[in-house]
Amino acid sequence: MSDKQRILVVDDEPQITLVLRSGLAKHDYEVRVAAEGEAALDLFRAWTPDLVITDLSMPNVDGVELCRRLRAISGVPIIVLSVKGEESAKIEALDAGADDFVTKPFSMGELRARVRAALRRALTPIGDAATVIEEGDFRINLEEHSVIVRGQEVRLSPKEFDLLVHFARNPNKVLTHRALIAAVWGGNYVEQTEYLRVFIRHLRKKLEQDPAKPCYILTEPWVGYRFDPGE
Repeated sequence: MSDKQRILVVDDEPQITLVLRSGLAKHDYEVRVAAEGEAALDLFRAWTPDLVITDLSMPNVDGVELCRRLRAISGVPIIVLSVKGEESAKIEALDAGADDFVTKPFSMGELRARVRAALRRALTPIGDAATVIEEGDFRINLEEHSVIVRGQEVRLSPKEFDLLVHFARNPNKVLTHRALIAAVWGGNYVEQTEYLRVFIRHLRKKLEQDPAKPCYILTEPWVGYRFDPGE
């Protein structure tokens, strides 16, 4: 049996699936393709891939519904492909369980980087019971409520700390505004986006070397934020 990591590509455009199959196979991934969601679900059950890449706009079962159905049966990493202007669909897909998105047109280099990050997260999950989270430039001690960034201690308020912990548990993953608010403030606050903006601004002032040009807490326009902890 092959020990290559398996990727299922779902898109109704043959040219896209051809490019993705070729570009990923060259980097030692085993790739199979499906043209729509129902076929993808059948192939997923039979083949159990390590990661799914799916377009959003497809006939029958679209990318958002595919994310929902996959999440009902698996925790497999899912990357969605979208065109510019599909912000609402991106948010819907992420809320349905997708881990990341890539906007068309994209480079294979960018896609492969997102694939590597998603597979890495899947292989080295950080459980809720972890006492210390170490990611990139960050060392976070949950029991002591302490944060070390680039070797320096940073003092955070309780909510700033909770927000950073949620980011650190989901490195390099797009988190929607609603998902972040629900995780830190609770489901009753999901419409209070001003809470999130204020605390993101505070965190950037305390964590970033240049808050005007953040490198850790990155904005995904109209969608949410992505946390890059550094190397």
